[in-house]
Order: sequence, then structure tokens, then C-alpha cells
Amino acid sequence: MTDPNGLIGPGRPAPGFTLPATPDGQAVGPGQFLGRPVVLAFYPADWTPVCGDQMALYQAALPELERHDAVLLGISVDSLASHRAFAERQGVHFPLLADFEPKGEVARRYGAYTPQGQAARALVVIDAEGTVAWSHLSPMDVNPGVDGILDALEGLADERRVMAR
Repeated sequence: MTDPNGLIGPGRPAPGFTLPATPDGQAVGPGQFLGRPVVLAFYPADWTPVCGDQMALYQAALPELERHDAVLLGISVDSLASHRAFAERQGVHFPLLADFEPKGEVARRYGAYTPQGQAARALVVIDAEGTVAWSHLSPMDVNPGVDGILDALEGLADERRVMAR
């Protein structure tokens, strides 16, 4: 199921992938984190004001995400070298994945690629079993914030509590 804008929707298996990631270029993907929720934060480009603010906000919110045992992965079509410099400048310590070659392949699989040749500003929360639990497409010039992510992670935690009874 996809939303009307083409972004992958809840209930779908999350497409598998690995991409080179900061800091060292090691291949990283959601499949490495089965058993934990994974947050994919697709963003258009390093070095833009909204993207810089968005990634800085997620860095600040990292303790809250980790409280839910969630892994955060930022993804854009920029190169690994750009990601490294951007992460250092912004103080971002979670992995930024380079969907650079072939350009936007992972963003396309998630329905988060734009005709302008960049990733959309999209959020996808994958549950511990590898299924999309929540997704959101934000306008390109709007920082989607962290509330939707935290609500989705809290919903997953509620489901786990119900299942444990």
C-alpha cells in the first residue's frame, strides 16, 4: 500500500538495501537492525537550511529515539564525502547514508524520489519485524519535526505491551 503521493505506506515489507554510511563508508541498511525499530529520514540535500535544521533536530532528539530502542538513518542522494563534511559541520552522529550510485535507487524503492533528482523530505518508521509501520511525506520546504516519529514509535511500544499480555 502506498499513500496518494507514492510514498510507501504502512503494512508493506520495507525494501531491503545497504548504502555506504558515515563516518567510515561501511554499508548500512535496515536489515542489520531486525528486532529494533528503524527510522529512515529521507532528505533532499546536505548543506540546505531546512535539511541542516532537520538533521540537527534529530540529533538533539536521538536520546528519545534511543529510549524506544530505535535506530535513525538519514538518507539523501549526496555523496559520502558530502555527508561526512555535513555531519561534522552539523554535529550529526547518527549514520547518513549516501543514495548516490545509482542515484536515488533506494529513495525510488520507498517512493521518496522527486522528478528534480533528489530525495523527497520523507519519514518512514519500520517495525522490529521489517514492516513499514508509519510514513510521512513533508513539503520540501518544511521540517517535518520529530513528533510524528515519536508518536509512531510510541504506537509500536503500545503494540508490544499488548502482545506481551
